[in-house]
Amino acid sequence: LTVCGIFLGGFAAGAKSKKRPAIKLSKELQQKALRKFSPWVMQKTDAGEEAEFLVVLEEQADLSLARLFETKEEKGRYVFETLLARASETQAPLLGWLEERGIPRRSFYIVNAILVKGSREIALELAARDDVSRLEGNPQLQGIQPIGASNDASNQIVSQEAIEPGINYIRAPAVWAAGFNGQGIVIGGQDTGVMWDHPALRNQYRGWDGATVSHNYNWHDSVHSQGGACGFDSITPCDDHNHGTHTLGSALGTEGEVNQIGVAPGAKFIACRNMDRGRGTPATYLECFEFFLAPYPVGGTPAQGDPSKAPHITTNSWACPPSEGCSPDTLKSAVEAQRAAGIMTVVAAGNDGGRGCSSVVDPPALYDASYSIGAFNALTGEIASFSSRGPVTIDGSNRPKPDLTAPGVGVRSALRGGGYVSFSGTSMATPHVAGAVALLWSKYSDLRGKIDLTENILNESAVRVESRDCGAVNPQNNVYGFGRLDVKAAFDLAATSISPTERQFGIRGGGARIEVNALDGVKWRAISNVSWVTIVSPTENGVVNGLGAGVVDIIVPENTSPDARKGTMMIAGRIVTITQPGAAPLYDVSGRVTTAAGDGIGGVTITFTRVFGGGDIPAAVETDDNGAWSQNGFEPGTVYRASATKSRQSYLPVSIDFSSPSGALNFTSVGRRVIVIVPK
Repeated sequence: LTVCGIFLGGFAAGAKSKKRPAIKLSKELQQKALRKFSPWVMQKTDAGEEAEFLVVLEEQADLSLARLFETKEEKGRYVFETLLARASETQAPLLGWLEERGIPRRSFYIVNAILVKGSREIALELAARDDVSRLEGNPQLQGIQPIGASNDASNQIVSQEAIEPGINYIRAPAVWAAGFNGQGIVIGGQDTGVMWDHPALRNQYRGWDGATVSHNYNWHDSVHSQGGACGFDSITPCDDHNHGTHTLGSALGTEGEVNQIGVAPGAKFIACRNMDRGRGTPATYLECFEFFLAPYPVGGTPAQGDPSKAPHITTNSWACPPSEGCSPDTLKSAVEAQRAAGIMTVVAAGNDGGRGCSSVVDPPALYDASYSIGAFNALTGEIASFSSRGPVTIDGSNRPKPDLTAPGVGVRSALRGGGYVSFSGTSMATPHVAGAVALLWSKYSDLRGKIDLTENILNESAVRVESRDCGAVNPQNNVYGFGRLDVKAAFDLAATSISPTERQFGIRGGGARIEVNALDGVKWRAISNVSWVTIVSPTENGVVNGLGAGVVDIIVPENTSPDARKGTMMIAGRIVTITQPGAAPLYDVSGRVTTAAGDGIGGVTITFTRVFGGGDIPAAVETDDNGAWSQNGFEPGTVYRASATKSRQSYLPVSIDFSSPSGALNFTSVGRRVIVIVPK
């Protein structure tokens, strides 16, 4: 059995399988197994009923090496192949066990897990296995619903606006005017589906070339039963709820001069339906994450996935509430895999602001790997009352959330059937940010796939809004995040470069200057992320607030610890890495300068330079009459270079590199240099 053999939609069951009686587990083994049950699985299998649950394997893929790849394409290929290989290697014994017993199952690779439908007895046997980490439920979950509006056509708004107010508020038209509207970027919409041929969306669908349409690699339906008006396993894009059509419209929809509802009208989209009439499951969410990591043909399998066809960005206006049985960590690895692959996962923070602080409680919004978006009113700039607040406490992290806020009140966008409607919610704010990223990446190709840097630029360029509600955090607070989205400011800030981006100091520390090359009038900040790197440029509470081109001066003190240290500082959203070796005794070096016959040569100057590292450079010395020389004060962790010079003489070697004590740094004269002056 392989992973690719069972991804045909819905559950797979062996046609020739044979039922086997459950094995009687010892009391001790039962208790061990029960500790792996999520509360939902425990409850749903308690009365002898069967339930769907995810069997999460102990072995999960390590994606840490993805950071070593430079491009999004390289990252995506590595992540896809690594995940698929690990699932194929480790799931085979468990899949064989399930097939022998005729147990319905479906395999996933983005999280190394298998979806199973079974009784308490089956669950116990599975959980008792050493290769199983835990059992997590697959409940039916209510997705994020728009605030104050129903989804039927009676709410349809026929009036046309040139550009929607929220798009003007974030200054997207100013970026369009610079010639960048999202061209070359693909946004993936994971939601209730999409009406792909809506007048505001048809030309943005990647599967439409202006004459013919192909849904292969551009559409997937993770709903495998029921499905409302769309049915199930739909081979063409369909939306049974309006929500997905609306959110994609806000990301990139336009009809040209009228109904300019989207932030990035030059971008393309693909889509995956993860909800059946607004209700999803952890399994449908995981299935869409897999499709976006490596899209595959309609009716195909994930093993046919092509990561080169993955979207650059996904917009996610849905939730997996723990209050309804979704385990907080069920989707965590899937979101982290998207990030490792260079796909930016933009997520609605939630509409539970009425509950007050720490109302960001649902995956995927609560994850550090998600870029979580709150909502404000574009007419007033005020936070929406429904917008969920941080900090995140459900996982014990106390993580500040949201990350950013965007227009989410009375947002007019596409409606299935070809019309338009206004909805409110963080669901509506989220695609504004997805579209903003598309604008940035259409201009700055070097940002594509670099999620940390992109988030920093969006955060640093946001319009700051101070709020002490839900705990004062600076510069990110738990109401507005880093502030209100300003895509033009982000676009300008992204043009900034800094030099150098790495700086090595010696044990004794010292000073350094970082050059900032920014456009005229562009605001930027410099802030140290470690206590031992001090900014000495004029600061306000340790932060430099720059405007246009400038410099940042820093000081690093002597390191008295034997441990080397590494820190960072952020300037204009970009990271400067600072390293310093641990304290260690300084060492001496010495040598001789001689003729080929071995006679010492006096008066030769020995000079020192740094090849690598930040150690102090000792002064030059001269050889004595016997050709001997010595010098002290060299720092471990720095590579030095010694060179010998004397008028009209040459020496071999030309130079000697060293990084540790030595008494044999010797040079040999190879004769006098003769300068011949030829008369004209």
